[in-house]
Amino acid sequence: LSWSEALLLAVFPPVRLEINDSEGHPSSSHQTLKGTSKWATSLESLLEDPEGVKRFREFLKKEFSEENVLFWLACEEFKKTQGKKQMQEKAKEIYMTFLSSKASSQVNVEGQSRLSETILETPHPLMFQKLQDQIFNLMKYDSYSRFLKSDIFLNHKKSEEQEENSAEAQTAAKRASRIYNT
Repeated sequence: LSWSEALLLAVFPPVRLEINDSEGHPSSSHQTLKGTSKWATSLESLLEDPEGVKRFREFLKKEFSEENVLFWLACEEFKKTQGKKQMQEKAKEIYMTFLSSKASSQVNVEGQSRLSETILETPHPLMFQKLQDQIFNLMKYDSYSRFLKSDIFLNHKKSEEQEENSAEAQTAAKRASRIYNT
């Protein structure tokens, strides 16, 4: 999914028709993916879910590369910033935290050496886009696939499945008691 496609989807979300069962719950064949199932579809889906981001950060921390997702998130937040003064402040914060040679959580991106503090004087929402795309691709083609095989992901998936099975068993028991108690 390209950034332009993602933008189109954000502006014009697809229409979803939902078919409900007799209790008003979405029928299983039309349920939207949740949790780890959704995370496993794409890095984009993972990054849209706060719990997914939390687990991915936990994984990246163990790999000593948490700064990548933090930089990506900071750039996403920066794009929403209004006002030149606030943009300047946030741009400087991103630069000093992730891009400067003295950065506390420096990310490794091409073109970083060409960035200087002078660009911070005239900020614009997409000023970090190329660098953000590099980090996104690094995560997508490197860290993300390892995350899907990690204990953090697999254990979370297992606990989700156990909760789901328990909930399904309770629903089946309720249905059975209604059938036999009528």
